[in-house]
Amino acid sequence: MMKILMVLTSHDRMGDTGHETGFWLEEFAAPYYVFKDAGAEITLASPKGGLPPVDPNSQAEEALTEETRRFEADDAAKAQLAETRRLSEVEVGDFDAVFFPGGHGPLWDLTGDPDARRLVEGFLAAERPVAAVCHAPTVLLEARTPAGEPLVKGRKVTGFANSEEEAVGLSQVVPHLLEDALQAQGAHYERSGDDFAPFQVRDGLLVTGQNPASSAPTARLLLEVLADRG
Repeated sequence: MMKILMVLTSHDRMGDTGHETGFWLEEFAAPYYVFKDAGAEITLASPKGGLPPVDPNSQAEEALTEETRRFEADDAAKAQLAETRRLSEVEVGDFDAVFFPGGHGPLWDLTGDPDARRLVEGFLAAERPVAAVCHAPTVLLEARTPAGEPLVKGRKVTGFANSEEEAVGLSQVVPHLLEDALQAQGAHYERSGDDFAPFQVRDGLLVTGQNPASSAPTARLLLEVLADRG
């Protein structure tokens, strides 16, 4: 049975705006059910452990999807989410792949998190795939290759675009613009032609998705990588 680790943010504040943030529900629920329906065993983790904060905007009517409604009716999944493992306690060797859902929260707590970096570098060193969607590719920014180079240097990646951040009115609130930050590390940033359209890209064992609509396709692409590895 495939064993997939999903890592969520523990950060619940949007800078000093007074607004709440966290993980984006669709970006968790859609991949969760892609993996579950494929027969995977899913483990959830977060920096602080326990129940991670959900961005309340992702629970608004206009943000709901078939998968988020399925989650809201799934008592077992909600119980699992309430008891995420502490990130420091999970080990690469226990899993076949790792997936990072987005939301704005990861920009604050997963960017420089030593355990997130340990997992990203460790999974790739063990030739196990790493996937991240929307804002979650921020976990790649401080990761390094064994030679000490930025992990994303020269690699194809995507993530929440500058124009999308502008569209949601948070360009001046976020600690960094993900598109700019990835390019600053030497990444070959790619994106869809239209804001908020599904877009995902694979570079070897590294899989990234651009925005919430990319969540399920990014999860399916991760499963393709696992299938390719046999």
